Amino acid sequence: MKKVMNQPEHIVSQMLDGMAQAYPERLRLLEETGVLVRRDAPVNGKVGLVSGGGSGHEPAHGGYVGKGMLDAAVAGEVFTSPTPDQILKAIQAVDSGEGVLCIVKNYTGDVLNFEMAAELAAAEGIQVEQVIVHDDVAVEDSTHTTGRRGIAGTVLVHKIAGAKAEQGASLKEVKEVVEETVSRVRSMGVALEPCTLPEAGQPSFTLGTDEIELGIGIHGEPGVARTEQLPAEALVKRLSGKVIGDLPFERGDRVAVLVNGMGSTPLMELHVVHRELIEILSENGLTPVQAWVGEYMTSLDMAGFSITLLKLNKELEQLLLSESDTPAFRV
Repeated sequence: MKKVMNQPEHIVSQMLDGMAQAYPERLRLLEETGVLVRRDAPVNGKVGLVSGGGSGHEPAHGGYVGKGMLDAAVAGEVFTSPTPDQILKAIQAVDSGEGVLCIVKNYTGDVLNFEMAAELAAAEGIQVEQVIVHDDVAVEDSTHTTGRRGIAGTVLVHKIAGAKAEQGASLKEVKEVVEETVSRVRSMGVALEPCTLPEAGQPSFTLGTDEIELGIGIHGEPGVARTEQLPAEALVKRLSGKVIGDLPFERGDRVAVLVNGMGSTPLMELHVVHRELIEILSENGLTPVQAWVGEYMTSLDMAGFSITLLKLNKELEQLLLSESDTPAFRV
């Protein structure tokens, strides 16, 4: 497989350099930490927000650093959790004295390392809270996590957390609205083709020429079933049926929609997915308030997509639609 890179072992650090240089008005890079920080962090009077995880999911998470979303994002190596020391540097960089909330996808390494970093920060007198995102309805458990995985719904959690923090809410208030959001967001994905790790140079798993994997994880973890290629209508119906039935969503609900590409699915196809999803929402009496279609949490060059639905209430809708200014998510 061909990759645009220099040495594979430097691809993450060089990516972070490139991002910081591309958005100097929004981002700064803490040297030799793998941490991208909001240019004006720490922001006085505001709770700091930190997220992160393994690289390879761009624009997550560095693309969501900026006004109205995250204050810092920590990048581990490809598909590898950042270390506690890295996370601690991010917490220290964004703490203004109002406390720091860490938003963590539910993978064992991420959860453990963020917890260790929070303990180290607490020893320095920094108040840290943590919320774990587990929006993937495909599987209840996997070898990479305990319970459901955190996937693309995490982006909407970032948005709402950032908006609440921007209002000057307390750490307790921000955590409460984030927990409410996590309880209302559901996602599921599908892979059409595997991804290729930069250092391996070969696919991370194999699919037959007419096979797809339903419920795939963002690191190539197994899904719930392999089946033959399905038309868009049938595929979206299968994924959305699982998502809608899980909460469950009810007729009359207002929802936010995220159709997320996994890295190499054309926008043409993602908009076909969105078209089919909107028809299904209408059939179920659900009102889409806002939709985002594009690449938000990828898996390197995997072909496929995920769909996310967030059941809104009045406050969550207002927060979701409030201003944000980050490299990858602007409202």
